[in-house]
Amino acid sequence: MQEKINGVPRPEGGNADSARLSALGVYMRNFVRGLAALATAGAFILLTLSLAVQAALPKDFRLPDSGELSISPFLYISAQNEGGKNGTAVYGADGGEYSLNLRLSGKAVPASQNQSGVPARRTVVPGGMAFGIKMFTDGIMVVGMTDIQQNTGSVNPAKEAGIKVGDILLSIDGNKLSRNDDVAHYIAESGGGQVKIVFSRSGNVTETYLTPVKTDYDGVYKAGIWVRDSSAGIGTLTYYDPSTMGFAGLGHAICDVDTGKIMPLSSGEIVSVNISGASTGLSGRPGELRGSFSDGEPMGRLTYNSEKGIFGRLEHSPGYAEPVQMAHRQDIVTGPATMLSTISGSHPQEFDVVIERVNHSDTVSTKNMIIRIVDQSLLNATGGIVQGMSGSPILQNNMLAGAVTHVFVNDPTRGYAIFAENMDNQLSNVDLYPNAA
Repeated sequence: MQEKINGVPRPEGGNADSARLSALGVYMRNFVRGLAALATAGAFILLTLSLAVQAALPKDFRLPDSGELSISPFLYISAQNEGGKNGTAVYGADGGEYSLNLRLSGKAVPASQNQSGVPARRTVVPGGMAFGIKMFTDGIMVVGMTDIQQNTGSVNPAKEAGIKVGDILLSIDGNKLSRNDDVAHYIAESGGGQVKIVFSRSGNVTETYLTPVKTDYDGVYKAGIWVRDSSAGIGTLTYYDPSTMGFAGLGHAICDVDTGKIMPLSSGEIVSVNISGASTGLSGRPGELRGSFSDGEPMGRLTYNSEKGIFGRLEHSPGYAEPVQMAHRQDIVTGPATMLSTISGSHPQEFDVVIERVNHSDTVSTKNMIIRIVDQSLLNATGGIVQGMSGSPILQNNMLAGAVTHVFVNDPTRGYAIFAENMDNQLSNVDLYPNAA
């Protein structure tokens, strides 16, 4: 049987020293392999962190006076004046252009390059006032399908013509559709003859031909669809620009309650609301503000409905708050903040909240923050965030940080919020006078 020394076979005719040297060689090879594996793992971790940092970073920043941006307690971005070379473009408080070098434990982590400009910090007036929304769609939305019963069985002309729930009907036989009654009128007037329908689906306009059928119970020609031409509800004003009177509210789109799709805006207005109370939000059952619309002149005109909120122009200044600067996304940190909202009457109140999470990535355009209500007076009154509070402005460090958008169904004390900066980027591209000559 061959003798082994430290697990290594002793060479035939060899001595103990040569066997020990052979064993040492095995240990060294294993040690080198271990170091190589650690180095590979380290490189993989560094690459993963680099990709994670790049995904988390927005395309551009405005550099604070400190010259340093903190992404997390472990990752820091330092900006150096290198003329925008090999880094993400940023713009300093002095208006100069810089580049970013990301460093993790003293090692550079590459960042994607971007040379787009960043607007100067703006001054706006925060809102918090509840308003009533009256909105008419651009076209008529199909919100349901219904079969028509006949002696020979049930039929659905709209379905046979390829029309689906969520489609926007634009015209019938060249007649523009503005109200629900228009659809019923032109279908009934067809006399059972084929009609041409132009409609929009996911932004693409197409046409089809539909043959209405007569119902047995009332003898009226119908298409087999339910439609909606308007929407109404309560929301909250986020802010307005006193120089243009342009405003932003809600922080999310007005969507059809049945289809969940964004309703295309034809015309609309916001009106004053007197809040009479609120149903308390509970786990699994969101609460809501209750109030009555004013019969007076509208507060403002709606001109755009998008995933980042509703936008338009005010007819007059509400005048409830002092102007503040709008925060850039990198100004916003986890920690204490306040929220302006109206839960009684017509004047907003300020409530304490905590920003629990911030997502600076450009891949997220609406759910940028998670907030939690900590103000006991608000918790006692509403249980937390309720429907109608969407758009309530969030202030941090005396700057407008964002707006509440959604409540967590299973925890009404917490919800999502959008960056005010994202809403403002949308407002800057909105036509406040779409019908002007």
